[in-house]
Amino acid sequence: MAVTATAAAGAVTALSLAATPAAAAPTDTTAPRPGDSCTAAGLGTRHPYIKTTEVSPTITHFKGWHVTEGTTGEQTVSTDTTTVIKVSVGLNDTIETSFAVEALSSVKATVGLDVQLEYTSTSNESSSVTWNLTQPGYYGFYKGTKKVTGTYGSLNCNRAQQDDGSWALEWTEGPGGGSFTTFTTLEEGAVRCEDSVPADSIMAKAQALLDCGSAAAIADHPAGAVAPSAQQKQARPAPDPAPTTGTSAEQPTATAHSARAALDCSAEAYKIAVPGKPLSWGAPLLAADGVRLRPSSIFSAHLDNWRLCNVTERDGVIEASLWNWGNGGCATIAEQNASTERAVLMTVPCAEDDLQRFYVYRDVPGSPKIGVQNKYTGSMMGYDRYADGEFIRQYSSGRQDGTGTFDLTAV
Repeated sequence: MAVTATAAAGAVTALSLAATPAAAAPTDTTAPRPGDSCTAAGLGTRHPYIKTTEVSPTITHFKGWHVTEGTTGEQTVSTDTTTVIKVSVGLNDTIETSFAVEALSSVKATVGLDVQLEYTSTSNESSSVTWNLTQPGYYGFYKGTKKVTGTYGSLNCNRAQQDDGSWALEWTEGPGGGSFTTFTTLEEGAVRCEDSVPADSIMAKAQALLDCGSAAAIADHPAGAVAPSAQQKQARPAPDPAPTTGTSAEQPTATAHSARAALDCSAEAYKIAVPGKPLSWGAPLLAADGVRLRPSSIFSAHLDNWRLCNVTERDGVIEASLWNWGNGGCATIAEQNASTERAVLMTVPCAEDDLQRFYVYRDVPGSPKIGVQNKYTGSMMGYDRYADGEFIRQYSSGRQDGTGTFDLTAV
């Protein structure tokens, strides 16, 4: 390729509910939109929807280079890093959860660009660009991409009251949203100040970095690298902070906040059961164990009985702590596993902690069906298979086969 002078390339059912207003949605018609109808099986699921997007051409590597008469032809130039772009969704940049992958797929459909759908980043190392030059001049060798950023929301299935007073299940904007970053495929090339380039293109961004019109651009200069301008230095990224270490064990660790909090619990106790089947959530006797599907009997010792504590409601969604009558602990996801898909639901001493708070999504009045979402992680509760002893786990998008929908029945 050549660059020329002219171109370059119960208690629950008694609480009231208000419908959530519709909001912007992605252009992907297969994805649910706010206000679309859903079924009871969707109570235990959630989906992302894209609220805002911004596409900005970004230069990741750059080097100014003088080419004199007699030094044209194929040149290989080692460029300097100017910007490092990392793919991320919310606070998690591993993109290992189904929710994050679905969010980036929605971004792709919304902006109509082929963006990265998994964790990656542009190189923070010096990178070479090889280009065939046919004219002498002051060149900017570059690598760049289109950086795509924006915000997303979370759609949850919940009941909403209609204009005629009846109730229906709809996809409504639930708690949990954030920002995302991704980028398109990398482009590389070389550009001169006098080249005509498309506006708002990656090449135009590189031309702007070339510092056209400066003394460096017009002065006689031997062939080779040109010292970076102040603008080019400003474009360089700051070094990444030193990584921190952590643990991946599933057992929750004691913290300074592990003292039991005073809870205002409902008088009613509930079973959180699989609809139409005998197994329900059973809390463990041992702290190292997790909440499992267990049969309810006179020998359950209230380990299958839960109370809703410190209950609040906003836009028809209940927020509560789940206190177990049998072991006196509160349901939680262990802090060190908060970002882990399929992390096991545990019980620990009750505390003021968002990991111990859950949103409850409800079916229409008269039905006990619910979906349960952890406030801090945003993940829905469910299980891998229906079996005695099977763990209750968190899933970022819930269980699409309906195994995240439960019955909340008073006992």
